[in-house]
Amino acid sequence: MPGVGRTTAVCAVIAAALLAVAACGGGNNDSAGQAGPAESTSVAPEPVAALAQAEPGPSASRSAAPSHRPTTTKSPVVPSRDPAKVSQSLPPAPHPPAAPPSSPAPGAKCPTYTGPKAPAADVRAALDAAAAKQFWPTSAPSIRVPSRLLYGVAWQESGWQSTIVACDGGVGTMQIMPATATWMNNRFGSSYDLNTLTGNVMIGGEYLAWLVKYFGDAYYQASYDLSVPAPAGGVSLLDSIVAAYNYGPGAIDPTKGRAGIPNWNYVDNVEALMNNCPCLN
Repeated sequence: MPGVGRTTAVCAVIAAALLAVAACGGGNNDSAGQAGPAESTSVAPEPVAALAQAEPGPSASRSAAPSHRPTTTKSPVVPSRDPAKVSQSLPPAPHPPAAPPSSPAPGAKCPTYTGPKAPAADVRAALDAAAAKQFWPTSAPSIRVPSRLLYGVAWQESGWQSTIVACDGGVGTMQIMPATATWMNNRFGSSYDLNTLTGNVMIGGEYLAWLVKYFGDAYYQASYDLSVPAPAGGVSLLDSIVAAYNYGPGAIDPTKGRAGIPNWNYVDNVEALMNNCPCLN
């Protein structure tokens, strides 16, 4: 999950049917200056089947993912470092990069819930609204966060549970930390409330859109195309932003190849969920 001051990245609880929820996760200045409030547009939703009834357990959301990389005719982009872009200020990491995700302390009473969970159809509508948003209307209007990426991250983080609060303090569907909400609202000139379904998802969308622009500018020659594959033994733009959502952008260095991603299990899970999410079954 994204966030500031985050010290742990995984929370689990055993429910009556042995269903558990894993909640974890991990945007900066536009070189052209502070962007104003984002402009929204509408897009037609993708057809999907009925949402799954069961929430994901630890094995369902965090197990090793099968091969899921789509075939593409696009040429890979080999990451290279732009020192001017890399050196700009970064939002705080979800947890110290050197500290691996850990389980809650024995007896921890978490995760908890602040109220009834929103219906899955409402969660999906909020995710689709974030996918339709232009978070960079002036400096990078081509950036939109794909709905399938939002679906996958949200399922990995919370199982689409809108009122969950994780052991590390992550809130809601996108597992947002309070300081992340403040940082993103200040950066984009927005006023989203992380404690509401719509606000929480929009903050997560802002963070993903910020990561696309940051990594695209700093490492991928200003390319924001998430469908471009990784070079052999390397890291794609999509790999980088998914990893950074969980671990923070400062912990990710795509110029080091696969060694520059510290959390491949999370990355593989989210990217597999983009194509085969239980939320779409």
